[in-house]
Amino acid sequence: MLLRHTTDKVKERKALTVNPAKTCQPVGAMYAALGIHGCLPHSHGSQGCCSYHRSALTRHYKEPVMAATSSFTEGSSVFGGQSNLLQAIGNIFQIYEPDIIAVHSTCLSETIGDDLGQIVTKAKTDGKIPEGKHVIQAPTPSYVGSHVTGYANMLEGIVKYFPTKTDKLINQINLLSGWVEPSDMKELKRIMGLMKINNVLLPDTSDVLDTPMTGKYAMYPKGGTTIPEMVSMGDSLHTLALGEWATNKAAIALDNSCKVAFTQEDLPIGIKATDRFIQALSKVAGVSVPESISDERGKLMDLITDMHQYLYGKRVALYGDPDQLIPLTEFLLDMDMKPVYIVSGTPGKKFEKRMSELLSERCPEAKFKNGPQADMFLMHQWIKEEGVDLLMGNTYGKYIARDENIPFVRMGFPILDRVGHSYFPTLGYMGGIRILEKMLNEIMNYQDATCPDEKVELTM
Repeated sequence: MLLRHTTDKVKERKALTVNPAKTCQPVGAMYAALGIHGCLPHSHGSQGCCSYHRSALTRHYKEPVMAATSSFTEGSSVFGGQSNLLQAIGNIFQIYEPDIIAVHSTCLSETIGDDLGQIVTKAKTDGKIPEGKHVIQAPTPSYVGSHVTGYANMLEGIVKYFPTKTDKLINQINLLSGWVEPSDMKELKRIMGLMKINNVLLPDTSDVLDTPMTGKYAMYPKGGTTIPEMVSMGDSLHTLALGEWATNKAAIALDNSCKVAFTQEDLPIGIKATDRFIQALSKVAGVSVPESISDERGKLMDLITDMHQYLYGKRVALYGDPDQLIPLTEFLLDMDMKPVYIVSGTPGKKFEKRMSELLSERCPEAKFKNGPQADMFLMHQWIKEEGVDLLMGNTYGKYIARDENIPFVRMGFPILDRVGHSYFPTLGYMGGIRILEKMLNEIMNYQDATCPDEKVELTM
């Protein structure tokens, strides 16, 4: 009901965020850590923080997400959480027996100035880290950045710790994945398998957050990138980093420490971004593109051609992570749609530049913004100014879609009220078909539901 009081009078805001189009850094750090085999994420802060981060992931993936916490009390908040973390590290290895503990900070521990690197070093000196076990850490203050920033910081912490350079070059490619679904990570591995490319995918949440029901609980599922795989990344031929916001820092860190050159690419969403990804794989691995992948591209093109009349000129509003929004915007433009409103709560100066390059000629009326004041309230105000034919983003957009009677496609994180995102990819050409199917279903369902009786078509 409150959304119905949203006005179309947009005013510049410098300090106020209303319904942010993001969540906090530790959620991203926790998700990245879950993509390592035998890893237990650890939240250095209060129990409430850890509970929120776990529940956000659990509600999205419909899987139990395990994590530990330093359980700050009033005393920890005043005097620091070092003793809590030291005790926690010892207890976790003794009771839960992970191979790796991935520690991330929170607002509270960052505000009081806890130095995670120093505490982890002391834990090792004090003998709290058993032989053959590992503790990695990443700073993730929730009051800056977003869940994507936290994911990037943890990924950087992983590649600073594990990859090792030796004199023996390995015929394999490193693939640093941005924040995507377990189904998308499986799709990346499938594509590289078709191209016969030896690879290490980091992180890899497939078979971790999409596990089958077996009747037995496994605290550390069979999936995830293994320690030997991560160590070997220092001797790989090349690194391909997908999604600049999520992977660029890690790619630079790996290049600096092990001299493994990298290529930065967009997430392969849609036609052109997938084309660039496939071409980059072919180039760095020195292999040709198999006919089976070309056929998949042809199928996507065929579907676009067949249904173009339902796509042409449709006005679309979308929100979410910049790594997903940029190639998705390009995909919509390639289908002659009009992505007119775009917001992302994740900051980063390159967002405006990339959007300007994509939209200035093909959709000059588009409005876009990122950062703290790029929120769902702004999105709704823009829609109030002039409506759209389709809304795309996470579950939190359902209120706007309901209020304005707009067809709504759920994409991104979190999706709390639907299923399928963990099992059906949106990356690659086949993922493009999936996105297109979802869009067409919503557009055509809306047409069926709102047209006069005499306009209802059996065959659309």
